Amino acid sequence: MPIEVKPVDFLILSILVLWLGNFLTTRVRFLEANNIPIAVTGGLIFSVAVAVLASVTGREISFDMRMRDLLLLVFFSTIGLGAKFKMLAAGGKALGILLVAAAVFLVVQNATGVGLALLFDVHPGYGLFAGSVSFAGGHGTAIAWGAEAEKAGLVDAGTIGIAFATIGLIAGGLLGGPIAGRLIQRHGLRSAAPVEDETAGEDSAQGPVNVRDLLGTILMLALCVGVGDVVNRYLFSAGVLLPGFLTAMVVGIAITNYADFRKLPMKAVAITTTGDVALHLFLIMSLMSMDLMSLTTAAKPILVVLFFQVLVITFFTVHVVFRLMGRSYDAAVISGGFVGLGLGATPVAIAKMQAVTGKFGPSPKAFLVIPLVGAFFIDLVNALVIKLFIALPMFNVAPS
Repeated sequence: MPIEVKPVDFLILSILVLWLGNFLTTRVRFLEANNIPIAVTGGLIFSVAVAVLASVTGREISFDMRMRDLLLLVFFSTIGLGAKFKMLAAGGKALGILLVAAAVFLVVQNATGVGLALLFDVHPGYGLFAGSVSFAGGHGTAIAWGAEAEKAGLVDAGTIGIAFATIGLIAGGLLGGPIAGRLIQRHGLRSAAPVEDETAGEDSAQGPVNVRDLLGTILMLALCVGVGDVVNRYLFSAGVLLPGFLTAMVVGIAITNYADFRKLPMKAVAITTTGDVALHLFLIMSLMSMDLMSLTTAAKPILVVLFFQVLVITFFTVHVVFRLMGRSYDAAVISGGFVGLGLGATPVAIAKMQAVTGKFGPSPKAFLVIPLVGAFFIDLVNALVIKLFIALPMFNVAPS
C-alpha cells in the first residue's frame, strides 16, 4: 500500500528539503561553481531516497500535487505583475529573435528524436516523444500527446513521454547554469544593470517591505489566480483550452499595466520575492515527486536519447542563441534559460537564471524575454511543429 503525502505535509516537507538543498549547495564547491539551483540539489537527493525506499521496502510514496499546482499559478502571476507594456516594448526585438530561434530549435530537436527512433528501428512517432513533445513540452505536453498517440497505436507512448520529460527536467536543471557560467567567464562578460533593476520598478516600488506591501501583493495574487480561473472556465466552456497559469499571468499583466497607467504604486520587491519563493517550492515539489524507478526499465535508450539531445541543445545554444542575442552578458543568461526551456520547463529556466544572476549580477532583459517565450509562445509553436512532423509521409505508416 503506497504512503500518501497530503498537501500541507508535502509543503512542510518541501521546505525542509529546500533548506537541505541550500545547505549543501552553499558548502559543496562543485554545486556552487556550476550554478546548480538549491531546489535541484535538494529535490534530486530526495527523489533518489524515495526510489531507494521503494526498491527496498516495495512501498511507494504518492504526493498530493494540489499545493504545487497552486504555487505554479502564483509564480506566473508574479511574472505577469512584473510585465509592463513599456518593458515589453523595450524587449520586443530580443523577444522576436529568441522566438524564431526557439522555433528552429524545436524542428532540430524533433529531427534528432526521429533520427534516433529510426536508428532504434521503431516507429518515427516515438521520435517525437524523444524530441520536443517531452523535452521542450514537458510533462503536460507529453501526457496530452501521449493519449492521442496511444489511440493511434503507439503503445506506451504516454509512459515513454513522461520518462523523457522527467529526465529532461533533471538535465535542464543541471546543464543551463554551467553553460551560462562558462559563456560569462570565457568572454569576460559583466552585468550592465544596477542590482535594483532586476525588479524593474520605480523608486516608490523599492525599499523595505512592510505588512501593507505584503497584504497588497497577496490581494493582487489572489485576483490573478481567482479571476484567471474564472476566465479559464469560461474559455473551456467555449471550447478554448488554455493552461491555468497562462490566464493567471494575463490577469497579472492587466493589473500591473492598469496600475502603471493610473500611477498606482506597486511594491516590486514584494512581488518578485514572493515569486522566487513560489518558484523554488514548485520546482522542488516537482523534483521530489519524480518516479525515478520508472526510468530504470528503459535506461539504455533514454540515456542515448538524452546524450544526443544534450549535445544538440548545447551546440545550438552556444553557437546560435548566444550569438543571435548579441554575445553580451544578457545573452549568456538568456542562453542558460534557453537550455531550461529546451530540456525542462519555464520554472527550470527561471531557476537557472536566478542562480546565475545571483552570482554574476542582474539581467532584467533575460527575466523579461525567457518567461514570455516560455509561457506565451513556445507551447503554441511546439504544437505547430509537432503537427508539421505528423503530416510527413513517414508518420502515416501504421505502427507494427
